[in-house]
Amino acid sequence: MLRAAVTGRSVAGQVFLLQVVIVLLLVVSAVVAQVLQVRHDSSVEARNRSLAVAESFANAPGTAAALRTPDPTALLQPSAEAARKSAGVDFVVVMNTDGIRYTHPQPDRIGKKFVGTIGPAVAGGTVVEQINGTIGPLVQVVVPVKDKAGMVVGLVSAGITTAHVGGTADQQLPLLLTSAAAALVLATAGTALVSRRLLRQTHGLGPYEMTRMYEHHDAVLHAVREGVLIVGGDGRLLLANDEAHRLLGLPEDAELRHVLDLGLDDETAGLLASGRIATDEVHLVKDRLLAINQRPTDLRGGPPGSVTTLRDSTELRALSGRAEVARERLSMLYDAGVGIGTSLDVTRTAQELAELAVPRFADFATVDLYETVLKGEEPRPGTALLRTACAGVRKDAPLYPVGERIRFVPTSPQDRSLTTGQSEVVPRLRDAPGWQAQDLERTEEIIGYGIHSLITVPLRAGSLVLGVTTFWRAEKPQPFDAEELELAEELVARAAVSIDNARRYTREHSLAVTLQRSLLPRTLPEQDALEIAYRYLPAQSGVGGDWFDVLPLSGARVALVVGDVVGHGLHAAATMGRLRTAVHNFSSLDLPPDELLGLLDELVGRIDQDETPADGAAAVTGATCLYAVYDPVSRRCTVARAGHPPPAVVHPDGSVEFPDVPAGPPLGLGGLPFETVDLELPEGSRLVLYTDGLVEDRDRDIDEGLDLLRDALSRTAGASPEDTCRAVLEELPARPRDDVALIVAQTHVLGADRVAHWQVPSDPAAVAQVRAAVTRQLSEWGLDELSFTTELILSELVTNAIRYGRGPIGVRLLRGRSLICEVSDHSTTSPHLRYAASTDEGGRGLFLVAQLADRWGTRYTPTGKIIWAEQPLP
Repeated sequence: MLRAAVTGRSVAGQVFLLQVVIVLLLVVSAVVAQVLQVRHDSSVEARNRSLAVAESFANAPGTAAALRTPDPTALLQPSAEAARKSAGVDFVVVMNTDGIRYTHPQPDRIGKKFVGTIGPAVAGGTVVEQINGTIGPLVQVVVPVKDKAGMVVGLVSAGITTAHVGGTADQQLPLLLTSAAAALVLATAGTALVSRRLLRQTHGLGPYEMTRMYEHHDAVLHAVREGVLIVGGDGRLLLANDEAHRLLGLPEDAELRHVLDLGLDDETAGLLASGRIATDEVHLVKDRLLAINQRPTDLRGGPPGSVTTLRDSTELRALSGRAEVARERLSMLYDAGVGIGTSLDVTRTAQELAELAVPRFADFATVDLYETVLKGEEPRPGTALLRTACAGVRKDAPLYPVGERIRFVPTSPQDRSLTTGQSEVVPRLRDAPGWQAQDLERTEEIIGYGIHSLITVPLRAGSLVLGVTTFWRAEKPQPFDAEELELAEELVARAAVSIDNARRYTREHSLAVTLQRSLLPRTLPEQDALEIAYRYLPAQSGVGGDWFDVLPLSGARVALVVGDVVGHGLHAAATMGRLRTAVHNFSSLDLPPDELLGLLDELVGRIDQDETPADGAAAVTGATCLYAVYDPVSRRCTVARAGHPPPAVVHPDGSVEFPDVPAGPPLGLGGLPFETVDLELPEGSRLVLYTDGLVEDRDRDIDEGLDLLRDALSRTAGASPEDTCRAVLEELPARPRDDVALIVAQTHVLGADRVAHWQVPSDPAAVAQVRAAVTRQLSEWGLDELSFTTELILSELVTNAIRYGRGPIGVRLLRGRSLICEVSDHSTTSPHLRYAASTDEGGRGLFLVAQLADRWGTRYTPTGKIIWAEQPLP
């Protein structure tokens, strides 16, 4: 390649030879100029130094006076020699006006005539001349010596040979030539590299080939159907092909003019002047849409400026615009499939439909549903609709607000869509009197607001019309057309399926919630032992099996129960109802908590065994339960639990504890017995029972939940049970993920003034004594009206205990909400109520007790049994 460059056949070779010649001439010229400059500088330096020395000596003090002495040489010769040596000149000669020397470096020449021109100096001027003296070529200067009157009294000449001043030039000449040779070599090497690169870029083409290539490129540049512009770094147009002239309408003299002066629009001219990178930017130039691409030319070391290409995309833009519309519609339908129906909530689904349509399809969208649909029921044509959802590009549109009940007039497009099930387009609302008849004042506000066109599409799910969706247009000036009607129908059809699914779910959920709430206690029974507040929160989705109950027991005791059936839905709610009924039945037997849980465990196990796949429901996998019995007389609370969270106890001083109650297995697993714990609760204590939904969530574990519950209970120390319930539930979200049941029970105590008891000997004669003591006690309590019936009941119960039971025998009266009479003995034999025949002598005692008392029954204790009877207070 280097050989090709040197031969000179290619453009690169010719450039190489030309550059070498130029460099060689420049180097030679530089050397010659440097030598001449050195010589010139030597002459100037010799003149300046000689002149300075001569003038300094001529003007020195004593020079003029010495010339007037009889022997000037004696005075001036030492000074002249000293000046010559210190100044580095070859001679300093002092002479009279006739040119006779008084001083000279060579003493034998003193007194001889000066060789040189002195006339101008005698006249008061200065003489500078170059001569060839006895010591060689030199520069000498003659200056006058003047007295105080200005008279020339003598002359001073100083001179120096040019060899002494410019001798360094001869010493520097070899170095100068060496540097010139090195510069020539480096320049030649650089030129070779440049020529090699040029050879590579020109591919070894010669001038003729380059000319042809340029002509071809120029022909192609002006023949392509794409505009090409080259703009310099200063913003001037350097090149524009024919297509660029045509597309931009450039003047003939556009080249070399600034792009801002070519009559282009501001946006396009600004892009060309900026030189920034642009890729397929579309600009409207006159009536054309031009796709502009622009790249700077200095990205890889090129000259500053930019290259711009222009492509007429007017027709392509129209086609791509239609394709973009189609793509956007497909995208909207896809988004409708994934974005509508994310929840089984009718209102939320309707709002998702409205928000999806705005602003991609319409400027405003409203969804109106029959009110029955929102409740999960089937629509009832002819009834009012409810504005369920609304979305818009602005919030101040004069449309019916969300929550408004609407009855569309028969002439409105909404009513026709509801009646016929067909969609309608109203391209110009101002020209639609049937639509305006809906509400003359509001429709006038809507038109004045700028809304000018609408589409109504019925929400159809099979044969049901759930409501109507209305799309409104305001920002876009074009009215809705037939193609947009098809898109609206497809969009609403997909949303209608989701709304109907949400409606069906709402119906099923409402049924499940109704069933569950019907199985939960609606009111709490009256009792004296506990002040109770409760809360039940259904889950965010689905219906759970959480339940609770408050059961009055004999002896003024109260049972609290709370449980949770595993699972959700109607099956869990129905199972919860069965368990609650079972607890009611078992509690009537006055069973201890551990025995009652054991019976529930067997029941849940049988329920699991009875469930089969043919039932269409999943088997119950278990349940948890906590059962507590509180006695207001002894202040003792007996607690047992089956896999349920422990209770919380808030003491009167505000401290909170979770008693260590053995957990036991969940109901339905079987195998292990349940254990009870007796808690002694001071009056004013609060017993808190709850389900796991209160303290456990997927975002936190149960320990964290128990800590939060402890903090909430501590903050409500001294508050009422209602306030405690409210404070505890404030820690939960508005709609928890799991059911929550909560009971807060504040304990009361039946004091000694409301309880009376006696020990009865196993002697029939003692019955009269007990009756008398009871009568006196009732009189103290102001219950004389109950004395007769109480004596009869007590006589029968004590007589039976003496006759059939085993001592010791005890009698206890409790005055609470009712009067309770209890007779205890150490026998486990329970009396049975029977109907005596007319010929029987006995057997009517318990029948008499049952007739006189509201309730009566038997409960067993670890040491025997208690027969009790309750009478209402007068």
